[in-house]
Amino acid sequence: MDSLRQPARRYDYVTDGLEIYRRSFGMIREEADLSGLPSSLHAAAVRIIHAAGDVEITRDIAAHPEVATAAHTALLSGAPVLTDSNMLASGVTRRRLPADNEVICALRDERVPSLATAWDTTRAAAAVSLWADRLDGAVVAIGNAPTALFHLLEMLHAGAPRPAAIVGMPVGFIGSAESKVALAKADLPGGPVPWLVVHGRRGGSAMAAAALNALADPDELA
Repeated sequence: MDSLRQPARRYDYVTDGLEIYRRSFGMIREEADLSGLPSSLHAAAVRIIHAAGDVEITRDIAAHPEVATAAHTALLSGAPVLTDSNMLASGVTRRRLPADNEVICALRDERVPSLATAWDTTRAAAAVSLWADRLDGAVVAIGNAPTALFHLLEMLHAGAPRPAAIVGMPVGFIGSAESKVALAKADLPGGPVPWLVVHGRRGGSAMAAAALNALADPDELA
């Protein structure tokens, strides 16, 4: 078959991208119970639901009351976005960033493998240590590695510069749920850093990027 020739339409499905977008978010608004979340997080919750394909995930979304304001204000001021994976960095919609913000993932830095070996930790955690000179006032999004979130919290306990906000949504069976509880309950020097999590094992780069995109442009789904 000629790869550029349109095949016969055999299935009944919506093909208009804008219509798919409209219907999808309309269904989420109709089906999801957002009453347990502040209105400032409704856009983020809707995007997380869309990324997860599950309206019930709202039961696991929890946040510091100031996270939406803190993240958006930081991004408006030009703060960088620090991510634990290149997939998450790729999922950030650049046109939604209000100040052409830099999106940084240090995972491919040449220093990461040796640091991970020396510290007996994962490369994701080692990469977080390279954020130190960009961490002050940054917006952090972790969607892959629980070790990255744990390591970040350890850095903050040790006196590292404080980010403006943390989206903590690592996914997995080992350490994922525990790392989010640690973030939510962290007794950090100077008080808590505003945070947003999806409790439990669920998470991932797509959900973290979706939340970040909404925090960057909260009016987009208003």
